[in-house]
Amino acid sequence: MARSIMEEIQREVSENRVIIYMKGTKAFPQCGFSAAAVEVLKSLDVPFKDINVLADPEKWQALKTFSNWPTIPQIYIGGKFIGGCDIIREMHAKGELASLVQVSLKED
Repeated sequence: MARSIMEEIQREVSENRVIIYMKGTKAFPQCGFSAAAVEVLKSLDVPFKDINVLADPEKWQALKTFSNWPTIPQIYIGGKFIGGCDIIREMHAKGELASLVQVSLKED
């Protein structure tokens, strides 16, 4: 059976309240933007799933279409695309990111 990357991404986004598609892993980020995004998410002290796009170039390319966003990292919260590193850093600085994550975690 052929792999359906878009369905795979949709399932990952749906099954994880907070997910980051990144270069590397949360334990070993492979770029500065991914590292900065991970630090923001870690500062919120909530569980999040990391997906290493370097290990799956096909998924990396598909993500650009899925989100209509050209760069990595990509962060999804509560099944919705939030943005990349700069957007979540700005939201975090304004206090908006923590409340968004908390609302998402309470939706179960």
